[in-house]
Amino acid sequence: MLGPMQRPGPAALAAEHAPCLPAYGDHSLADLVPALLDRARHLAEGTLPAFLAAPVAAAPQVVLLVLDGLGEQQLAERPALAPVLSALDGSPLTSVAPSTTASALTSLATGATPAEHGVLGYRLRAAAGVLNVLRWTLDGADARGLVPPHGFCRRPPFLGRRPPVVARAEFAGTGFTEAYLPGADLRGWRVPSSIAVEVRRALAEGVPLVYAYYDGVDKIAHETGLGEHYDAELAAVDRLVGDLLDLLPPGAALVVTADHGQVEVRDEPVRLAPDLLDAVGLLSGEGRFRWLHVPPGAVDDVVAACREAYGHLAWVRTREEVVAEGWLGGRPADDLFERIGDVALAARAPVAFFDPADTGELRLVARHGSLTPAEMLVPLRTAVR
Repeated sequence: MLGPMQRPGPAALAAEHAPCLPAYGDHSLADLVPALLDRARHLAEGTLPAFLAAPVAAAPQVVLLVLDGLGEQQLAERPALAPVLSALDGSPLTSVAPSTTASALTSLATGATPAEHGVLGYRLRAAAGVLNVLRWTLDGADARGLVPPHGFCRRPPFLGRRPPVVARAEFAGTGFTEAYLPGADLRGWRVPSSIAVEVRRALAEGVPLVYAYYDGVDKIAHETGLGEHYDAELAAVDRLVGDLLDLLPPGAALVVTADHGQVEVRDEPVRLAPDLLDAVGLLSGEGRFRWLHVPPGAVDDVVAACREAYGHLAWVRTREEVVAEGWLGGRPADDLFERIGDVALAARAPVAFFDPADTGELRLVARHGSLTPAEMLVPLRTAVR
């Protein structure tokens, strides 16, 4: 039995008493790309999802712009900084669980839930270690030899089609790109001003969908928080949205969304009590969605200890509870299930949980991964030229 532990971190409870769950099959990120790819059929059959306006579905060409890290709440708080984007039609979607880039971008591209595609977080158990999915490393070393990217994700991107993907040129050939966008038609850009150039070139080819991705909002939030640098980046992003609207051919549509929102975490990460760490074999996930890998027979004790010590800071769930409550969008296949831990700490207060093996997270100011509305709600804004 684990001994008593000190309650760390802020004393105040988070405002949200229940997690903001992904709306899989209704209005989640996983539902967007399938709706756009088959928009003409949905329009003809009268089966358009509620989030997809008929004029967008009728558009011969659609540009889908994904702004990494721009949450609905952060956008709604700053309409004057993003007048073009704020004036567009639309309503929020939910991200996925965990609300992290690796899982959310994969769900967006594949139209599948994390349980279905298997990219179940930012850091996952694999090859007797913890795989950093975005960097595709194990213990800081390239992991492609031990964990081949091809086949790691169990669903093809874009329902097997190949729309142009306008993204940073540096992403080409990385492990994560090879995992979730195998065979993609990548159109790389080096500086943000080239995004509009590449989108315009793709539209000139007559393709029905162009997927464009920009990560500046997420990067600046991680580095500086949600202050003046974030505001300046949002204003710059709004100019990008205006540029894309201006280049659309008549009848074409622009759809803007994001993979997750952000929460500022100014305090030092919460360090798990020593006796709890002694009872845990491995930590994975990330600061705001920490997985504890527990030896057989110890789960009940670890859950009880976590709820006593951290229940005021986090939703504490067993792996089975996470599945039963619908966080992952189904039950993963047995081999995928092994990628995640046995007990989840999903932060509901503005805190992060420290992993001694992932000290790079100490430098993050704004974070995401958990199930608060600030992280889970993302914008969906549309316009037709």
